[in-house]
Amino acid sequence: MPAKLSTRPTLRRCAMTSGIGLVLFGAGLPAVVMDGSEADLSRFYRQKVVWSKCDGVEIPKDLQCGKVTVPLDYARPEGATLDLALARYRATGESRGSVLLNFGGPGGAGVSELAAGAKDFMSLTNGYDVVSFDPRGVGRSSPVTCGNNADAVAATDPDADADPRTVLEQLRKAASACAKHSGPVLPHIGTVNAARDLDVMRQAVGDKKLNYLGFSYGSRLGAVYAAQFPRKVGRMVLDGVDTLTEPLTEQGLAGAAGQQTALDDFVDWCVKDIACPFGTDARTAREEVVRLIESLDQDPVPTDFGEDFTGQDLVGAIGQALYSKDLWPSLERAIAALVEDGDTRPLLWFSGGGSGLRTGDGAAHRADGGTDGGLVDQEDVPLDNLPAALMAINCADDPDRPSAERITRDLSRLRDEYEQASPVFGRYRLTEVLMCYGRPKGTDFIRDEVRDLDSPKMLLVGTRGDPATPYRWTVETAERLGDSAVVLDNKGEGHTGYASSKCVHRKVDAFLLYGSLPPDGSSCGPENDGR
Repeated sequence: MPAKLSTRPTLRRCAMTSGIGLVLFGAGLPAVVMDGSEADLSRFYRQKVVWSKCDGVEIPKDLQCGKVTVPLDYARPEGATLDLALARYRATGESRGSVLLNFGGPGGAGVSELAAGAKDFMSLTNGYDVVSFDPRGVGRSSPVTCGNNADAVAATDPDADADPRTVLEQLRKAASACAKHSGPVLPHIGTVNAARDLDVMRQAVGDKKLNYLGFSYGSRLGAVYAAQFPRKVGRMVLDGVDTLTEPLTEQGLAGAAGQQTALDDFVDWCVKDIACPFGTDARTAREEVVRLIESLDQDPVPTDFGEDFTGQDLVGAIGQALYSKDLWPSLERAIAALVEDGDTRPLLWFSGGGSGLRTGDGAAHRADGGTDGGLVDQEDVPLDNLPAALMAINCADDPDRPSAERITRDLSRLRDEYEQASPVFGRYRLTEVLMCYGRPKGTDFIRDEVRDLDSPKMLLVGTRGDPATPYRWTVETAERLGDSAVVLDNKGEGHTGYASSKCVHRKVDAFLLYGSLPPDGSSCGPENDGR
């Protein structure tokens, strides 16, 4: 956020995004458990989910909620525990088990997203209970936070006028604030532990093997699960495939460039409408976007949250809307409301607010803002949980921690590279990368061990015009995973393919429901070609 870590939610509506990065915050890799037979984990593998009606406003009546309990620290399973929130739609006919969904992020809350986007997944209820969950540190599952007040996190400004030493000090303060307010879950957050949680969920819903559909970051989670539990892999689909190897700096550059291309496409679309808030000339409109951002950074607009809406907040909102063309009309109207009336509420809609789910079992809150491991009521989820979780998980998944000397030396070059990749998103993306400074070094398990899988075939969907997870990541990840990976080439636009391409939707459903796997390298054409 304007080169700062915001204390309100990242401005996003669609949870199916990949941030930048890759595993385990502040902890080395625990001993990998390949099944649930170990005596010290048996109590977790014996549990069964008790499903009940979900409480909350405008909750679909047929959605059920539940929870599963996992160890806080898998190295000490006799110690503290965490409850993880789950939700499901029952199979409409005879069920062959469950398919678990992860919508991405990292940091996206699966329970509220399943409630809001149910129609995209109802076809899977022809054979499965469709289940999603809030991973540890996310949503109602012991949510991490960096503090819900303006002074909790210092600004971290990587623009050309910022002194590197000042930036480093701000980053240290930001990391300290996140650790202070997040509680005991923070050292145990990350994809390696989330994958182990996933295996506990598999057993708790009664499945011998995991059937799974993961979007964007969810593809990273699925790949890590397959590396840890290859004999437990059922039918697995990874859509919008994340990188397993690129450092955060390279991921940030790829993300900035992809979002800039998507923004250019949005502007070209917008200027054809007389109501476009940037005018009707594409070149001038692109300049107007930059001017609006700069103006808001200099003179932010107050919001109903009691905090100002800045130019970098606008960057975040635009970035989330660009993941799907279906959101472009809403984005156009939201920007118009801001420009014409100073109304930030339509843009705040992109913050992924979900559906206000509660199961009514509450949570015990501590003075430092954390919880005792029980589920948190939806209204008590910290406003900044999504960006706080995104950074915590990405940093936990990444083993690189450049020294202060290296950041000082490289900061000017990085500013130039990110600005060149995107004059709109470069600064925002660089801030996300820098936020790992001051945090413990992440695990090297993903980069070193998630390769050459000895698991059943899994389907990897890559979209050619994906602004968040470039198609080359699908190819590179498939090569890395080995013979288990089967690639479906979606020659379309937007982030992920399942919700936007009927062809992809059909092929994914055919695999998940009937085991019909398309040939490796097969493709889906652009959606308007009728195929």
